[in-house]
Amino acid sequence: MTEERVQVVEEAEAGPPVEESEKEEAVDELTALCQELEEVKAKEAEYLDGWQRARAELSNARKRFQREREQAYGNARADVLAPLLSVVDDFERAFETLPDNLSGLTWIEGIVLIHRKFQMLLEQNGVTPIEAVGQEFDPFLHQAVTHEPSDTVPAGHVINELQKGYKMGDRLLRPSMVRVSAGPPPRPEAGVKAEPAEEEAPADEVQA
Repeated sequence: MTEERVQVVEEAEAGPPVEESEKEEAVDELTALCQELEEVKAKEAEYLDGWQRARAELSNARKRFQREREQAYGNARADVLAPLLSVVDDFERAFETLPDNLSGLTWIEGIVLIHRKFQMLLEQNGVTPIEAVGQEFDPFLHQAVTHEPSDTVPAGHVINELQKGYKMGDRLLRPSMVRVSAGPPPRPEAGVKAEPAEEEAPADEVQA
């Protein structure tokens, strides 16, 4: 057998080496592409998570800023309106003691109009009086001045209001100063007679 035939037979038995090399290169390239794709997906998930976190933090910051701004605005309004309450108190006390013969005078009607404007100013800013008389005592809304027995008002309820309290929305501007019932006074036990009061001795006997 000639050398040329031997070479052809060997090449036929070994197969085409060029095609196998191309297959291996294609597999390696595909593997590299898959790995690169996984890395890109991981970075994409990381960037998406970071973007969502930043968006949530921005939204929370906006809400917090809005709450703080509303709270600051409410505090400023409360600081302005709270001193006006004592002025309204003075008007109401003056009207309670106003003689009947002065109620029809023009200047009195002008004062009444000023009082109404103060009340409208408070109402427009959400200021409302606190209900007290007959209500159950609430330490968050009422300030007890006295606790006294009462036959008509249940224990722990407000008998009378000494100074009106006010709220602005849910904010307390001033508590109501009230008298609180301690319940009915103690009754003497049945069968126990009250001792008669001692009679005072006549003046001449005391001198003697």
